[in-house]
Amino acid sequence: MTLTVFLGSLLAAMALGMPIAFALLVCGTALMVFMNQFDAQILAQNVIAGADNFVLMAVPFFILAGELMNAGGLSRRIVDMANAWVGHLRGGLGYVTIIAALVLASLSGSAVADTAALAALLIPMMRDAGYNTARSAGLVASAGIIAPVIPPSIGFIIFGVVGGVSITKLFVAGIFPGLMMAMSLVVTWWWVSRRDVFRPANRQSMIQRLKTMGAGIWALVLPLIILVGLKGGVFTPTEAGVVAVFYALFVGAFIYRELNPAKIYHALLLTAKTTAVVMFLVAAAFVSAYLITVADIPSQLKEIFMPFMDSPRLLMAVMMVVVIIVGTALDFIPSVLILTPVMLPVCIAAGIDPIYFGVLFIMNNAIGMITPPVGVVLNVAAGVGKVSMEDVIRGVWPFMLAESVLLFLLVLFPDLVLVPMQWFR
Repeated sequence: MTLTVFLGSLLAAMALGMPIAFALLVCGTALMVFMNQFDAQILAQNVIAGADNFVLMAVPFFILAGELMNAGGLSRRIVDMANAWVGHLRGGLGYVTIIAALVLASLSGSAVADTAALAALLIPMMRDAGYNTARSAGLVASAGIIAPVIPPSIGFIIFGVVGGVSITKLFVAGIFPGLMMAMSLVVTWWWVSRRDVFRPANRQSMIQRLKTMGAGIWALVLPLIILVGLKGGVFTPTEAGVVAVFYALFVGAFIYRELNPAKIYHALLLTAKTTAVVMFLVAAAFVSAYLITVADIPSQLKEIFMPFMDSPRLLMAVMMVVVIIVGTALDFIPSVLILTPVMLPVCIAAGIDPIYFGVLFIMNNAIGMITPPVGVVLNVAAGVGKVSMEDVIRGVWPFMLAESVLLFLLVLFPDLVLVPMQWFR
């Protein structure tokens, strides 16, 4: 019955148009009232405890790093480097989009920031070169969601905090699946664009390529610093966020000299707004997580999933389908905050590696960011790229399908995540 009260109050609050954070507080209060344990002090304490977490400091730092990279010229130089090497190929700007998205993902961890940068730079270029605009926007949106899977990932940070899972291990485990997402987009782009007619770009000489690489090499150093630092135990994920901010600030202001006080202020303002939303959501989710534990909802959910408990692969497949359905209605962070404390205990009880579950869970929620009708990344690609929402939705389907097929391949073959995780570790 408590599960019904939890879901019913949450869905009712959302149906009334209430913001997700307040809906989480409402469903937590409804559970307390139902269990005859209402105490406003407990609500306040859990809200404060939810935000008072050192690891969560990584979130604003990585958001700020992404904003500074976009404002300081790092994003543009990443695109220039990819264009120098593969832009002349048939459909070359599509491959440029995927390569640039992969590199940007290893810098910021934010799908929204990466998609905005790619859409602003590449959709006009692809439109001018005769590419199908709807398909181009769909590719940009699909490539942008690699960011929550490749470290440093804001999604992994939130999942690790809520689920009590090692964030460093999640970062390491996400490397290979993120690369596989990029490869799935490469294959899909080659297939869907093979009959299109483009205006080919000029092949650049080796001297031009090396010159472009020299200008953009600073953008490639940061991912190595973060990965080597995390793997070697030099700094924690939170400290990695600080390193990323200072690196982006230094390169943008003193190497590329494109960052000025006005741009820095604008980046800080955007970061503050985004961080405020994320932190309030996390704080409100801790109320729900606490009451989910008190009401023993995971045990009730375990009974529902009992027919699948003997087959971890089948259980994972069922859970992934549930996440896909939820992703059509909820944004990335609310979905992670609501489903993690409910699903993770069931997976652990079934003997599923929590790191493995976390990688697939975050990948699934990332795909939800390009799933209509909510699809926040679709809205970003449409707004920044000046493309109608209908065109973006039409163009994203083949790429979303490819990433979904990859997700279920990882469900069927867990070693595709677990074995590379041991290599990188």
